[in-house]
Parts: sequence; structure tokens; C-alpha cells
Amino acid sequence: MPVVDFEKYCAMLERAQQGKFAYPAINVFNMDTVNAALEGFAAAKSDGIIQVSSGAAEFAAGSPKKMSVGAISIAEHAHRTAEQYDVNIALHTDHCVPAKIDGFMMPLIEETERRRKEGKISLYQSHMFDGSELPLDKNMETAIGLMKRMQKNNQILEIEAGVVGGEEDGIDNTHAPKEKLFTTPEDMVAVHEAMAKVAGGKYMFAATFGNVHGVYKPGNVKLKPEILKNGQDAVVKKYGAQAWFWLVFHGGSGSTQEEIHETLNYGVVKMNVDTDCQYAFTRPIADHMMKNYDGVLKIDGEVGNKKAYDPRAYLKAARANMAARVKQACIDLKSDGKTMGR
Repeated sequence: MPVVDFEKYCAMLERAQQGKFAYPAINVFNMDTVNAALEGFAAAKSDGIIQVSSGAAEFAAGSPKKMSVGAISIAEHAHRTAEQYDVNIALHTDHCVPAKIDGFMMPLIEETERRRKEGKISLYQSHMFDGSELPLDKNMETAIGLMKRMQKNNQILEIEAGVVGGEEDGIDNTHAPKEKLFTTPEDMVAVHEAMAKVAGGKYMFAATFGNVHGVYKPGNVKLKPEILKNGQDAVVKKYGAQAWFWLVFHGGSGSTQEEIHETLNYGVVKMNVDTDCQYAFTRPIADHMMKNYDGVLKIDGEVGNKKAYDPRAYLKAARANMAARVKQACIDLKSDGKTMGR
């Protein structure tokens, strides 16, 4: 199936909310990881989201490091390859901080505007603006401006209030104050009131409830999922059931299954999966190198083994293992077997 259009994307998110499941949002950085994500979703019979961070986009662009070029390249590959699979895929960009709007997000929105004039769907179906470093009023002011422009393109905006701890892709919140790690009900009401100013605009909301980016053993990250429930309840009490948020779960490594499943009851429809997929991709490569060191290296004047050092040998294994991790993420989030079809 091709990458989804706006209506199908909204239907996917609404279906997840009603069905109390979430879509894995898989971070990718090249063709191999895009293919792994697609293969994993297909194996799970799950629709899903493929996303690109500014760091991944910079990597994909090569030595010029032009983020927009890398992000466009990855998206164009995804648009073409997604057509080979019987699941629905949405494309998303991850964690764009204020300083990177002009170099990362805006060129991609402009590219979408060019595509739409040609009768094509959006290059990316959604973008994340991470204004968590700003005071909430300034965060929302910037988000409103972005959503007004994206709404014209039938795109969904993801926003964040509160701070996800730890470090990811150059964004370091390791020393963030503890109170910043938890979005209050008052903050969630304020977010709804601000974003409601864009009539008809669609957005997802990454509220924070103790989330931390990084690598942790299960149980080591102390989440408070009830924060999501309290915030949703406060918004619904004041503005009715239509104010219920589409929530996003960041920093999930180290979360228990019980915590993850609890968040699904409170409106989480998207969960970012990056760290675990990075490890899943790298592990078979390390295994290949260790088992075939005398083939991948030209030792003692020998010529090595071309079959061992051909990058396709170990990248194929890496892709397969990452695909298996994506499938597991679908099972964990209960999206497996729930593709909407065409």
C-alpha cells in the first residue's frame, strides 16, 4: 500500500484510541532501517509510523549534513517501498527543537507544498515540534503558527509540554529538574486551550510522566502513567469528550509491560521505539564480525573472504533482526493483526 493520506492517518489514530492500542513509531536513518521497519510491520500485520530525527536526517545527507536533503531522501525511499507491503504507513519527523525549525522542518513543509501542487500526498504526514525547552506560552505560540501552516497541507503536528529526561540525538535533558519530567493537569488544559485556536487542526501531544530517553533495564525508569489519566480527565471535565488527546509515549526503554499497557487506557496512540531498534540492528553485525574476523580482515597477508566482508551479508542480518524487534513492538503495543487495510 502507498504511504497513507491525511484522512487514513487520522482514522488510524482514532482507531487506536478507541481500540486502546498504539502504533510503534520506528526511528530510521537509511534504506536498510526503513526496509526493516516495513518488514516488521508487515510481519505483524500492523499499520505503523516511520520517523526521522534531525540527527538521522543529517546522517543520511552525507558530508554536507543538510538535514532536509537527508529527510527527503529517506521519505522518498519509504514512499516507493511502502507500496510493496499490505500495511498502512505514515511518515513523521521527530524532535525538532526551535533552533532547527528553519533548517529541518520548514524545508520539508515546503517540499510537501510543492508535492501537493502536483497532486501528490504530503511528503511527511506529521512533524514533531519539540518546544519543551521554552516556557509553555511561547511553546504553544510557536506550535500554533506551525499548525496553521501544516493544516493547509493536511498534516498533523506533534507537540510536547514537559521534558523527556536523558539524552537522545544531541538533545540532553540529563539534568532537567524533576518537576519538568511531569506534565500537570493544568498544563494539559492550557495545551488544549491553545491548540483549539486552530479550528480543525489535528495534533498529537507528548505529555511527560517521568519518561527518560536512553537504555535501562525494565523497572529502572519510574513512570507515573496516572499523570496522563489525570490530565485527560481535567481536559474532558472542562471541555467535553471531544477534547481527549491523542497522546505520544517517548522514552519507553526500561518501561514494564504493565506500565505500557496502562498508558494505552489513557489515550497513548503512538510510542517511539528507537534505542531498542538500534541495538537490534547492531547486534547481528557485531556477531558477524566476531565469528568471521579472519574473513572480514585481511590478516597476515591473506585476502580475506569477500562473502564475509560484503556489507550485504551483515546488513541483511541486521535488517532481519531489527524487523523482528519491530514486530515485537507491535505485539507489545497491541497493534498486531489490526491493519486497517485499504
